Amino acid sequence: MEVEKMDENEWKYHGEGNQSLVISHCQRCVVLRFLKSPPNQNKTSEEILHHLQNIVDFGKHVMKQFFGESYVHHGEIIQLPLDFIRQLCLKIQPERPECRCDKDMDTLSGYAMCLPNLTRPQSYRLAEHRPILCIEIKPKCGFIPFSSHVSQEIKHKVCRYCMHQHLKVANGKWKRPSKYCPLDLFSGNKQRMHFALKSLLQEAQNNLKIFKNGELIYGCKDDQDCVSDWNELARHLKPFFFPSNGLVSGPHCTRTIVKELIQVITMTLLSSTDTCRAGDMKTVPLSQGRSYCEASAFNKELVRNGKHKLESSGLPRGCLLYKTLQAQMLDMLDIEGLYPLYSRVEQYLEEFPEERSTLQIDGPYNEAFYEKLLDLSTEDDGTVAFALTKVQQYRIAMTAKDCSIMIALSPCLQDECSEQRSVVLASKSRFTFSISVLDLDLKPYESIPHQYKLDGEIVNYYLKNLQAKDDPVMSNLFQENEDCTLVLHKV
Repeated sequence: MEVEKMDENEWKYHGEGNQSLVISHCQRCVVLRFLKSPPNQNKTSEEILHHLQNIVDFGKHVMKQFFGESYVHHGEIIQLPLDFIRQLCLKIQPERPECRCDKDMDTLSGYAMCLPNLTRPQSYRLAEHRPILCIEIKPKCGFIPFSSHVSQEIKHKVCRYCMHQHLKVANGKWKRPSKYCPLDLFSGNKQRMHFALKSLLQEAQNNLKIFKNGELIYGCKDDQDCVSDWNELARHLKPFFFPSNGLVSGPHCTRTIVKELIQVITMTLLSSTDTCRAGDMKTVPLSQGRSYCEASAFNKELVRNGKHKLESSGLPRGCLLYKTLQAQMLDMLDIEGLYPLYSRVEQYLEEFPEERSTLQIDGPYNEAFYEKLLDLSTEDDGTVAFALTKVQQYRIAMTAKDCSIMIALSPCLQDECSEQRSVVLASKSRFTFSISVLDLDLKPYESIPHQYKLDGEIVNYYLKNLQAKDDPVMSNLFQENEDCTLVLHKV
C-alpha cells in the first residue's frame, strides 16, 4: 500500500504514549506510528531507524514466541516523503491532549511504522458498512509476588495494582480508587472476571477504552478526561446487542446491555484463537503464590458474607490472558531481588563499557536474545551472565504487565459465520471477533532504578494508610470518604 499517495486529510489522530504517536486512516485498516522526542533532543535519521527496527524485531522474534502468531502484529518500517509527514503533523496537532505536547512528533527522519488498526477485526475482511465495536483492556499484573526476596509481608497479600491505586489518588492522578483487581480478571473464574470487568466499566481510568467504528466512545482520552456515562454507552451499544430494538429504554435496558457486554468480553478473553504453538518457553508454575488479593473488593465481599476462600477456575492454556500471565511471571525475583542483579550488571558495564553491545542490552532483539531468556533458574552463581538473564526476563515481564488487549467485534448473521471465523454469542446477537495484544515495546533497561524506587513508595504509602485506618481518629476520616451501600430487604 502506497501510504504517501493518500491525502493527508484521510488521516486522523489516533492516540499516543510517552514514546510514540499514532495516526489512523479513516477508511483503511491501517495506522502509522511515529516516534516522539523531547524538545532539543532530536535523534538522527539513523537512530530513529535503528529504534524502530528494534521495536519490530522485538515483536517479531521475542513477543511472538510468548503470545503466539495470531495475537502479535509487529508491523513494518516504511519511509515517507517529509512534506507528507509535516502536513500530517500540522493536521493532528490541534487534536493532541495538552499534557502530551511536551514532545514533538518526528518529522525529520521520514521513517514510521505501518501497523494494522487493531480497533478492527484482523482475521478476515468485513463489508464496508458493517459496524465494529472494539474494547481495549490494559489488565496490569495478574499475580502476587512469590519471591523470597520480598521484604514487606503485605506484598504477599495485596497486589501491586490495588496498592498503587492509593498513591495515585493521593497524587491527584485519579479522583477515586478503582474496585478493579487484576487477580480477579486473571482468575479464570467467570464470577470474578465479571466483577473485574464491571469495576473497569465503573472506573475506567486508563485501563479500559471502548471504540465504535474506530471512534472512542467510552474511557479516558487523557489522565483527566474520563467518560463514564453508562446510559450513553448503552445507547451506543444497543444496536449491537439488541438489533431489533425490542428492549425498552431506561435503567433496566442499560443494566442488561452492560451485562451482555461483560459476558461477551469474558468469553472472548477465555477463547483461544491461536492455532500456532507459542514457542518453546517453559512455563512458570501458576501455583506459585496466592491466587487472590486481600484488597480486592470481590474478596472483601466474600469475607463479609462469611466465606474465606476464593474459587480460582484457572485460565485455558491457549487463551491470551494465560499467555500474558506466563510472560508476566518471568518476574520471578520481584524488583527487590532483581535490583542487586541490575547493580551487578551496572558495575560490570562501568569497568567494561564496550561490552554493552555484546550483552545485547540495546538489541539486536533476535533469536539469540530470545534463547537467553529460556533459563528459568533462580540459583545465583554470582556471574554477570546470570544477573543479565534475570534483568532481561524482568524487562519482558514489565512489558507484559503494561500491554493492552484489543477485542474487535462485528455482528454477523448465522449463515455468515463460517468455521474459519471466531464467533461469540450474546443472547440476541452473534459476533465475529479477533483478539490482539499491543503496547509490546521492551521496557527500558534504564527504568529499573525508577521501578525500584516506585515500588518502595507504593508499599510505604499503602502501609501508612493501613496504620491510619487502625487509628481511631484517622479511621473516621477514611470512613467519611468510603462508599456506603444501603441494602433493603422485604418485610
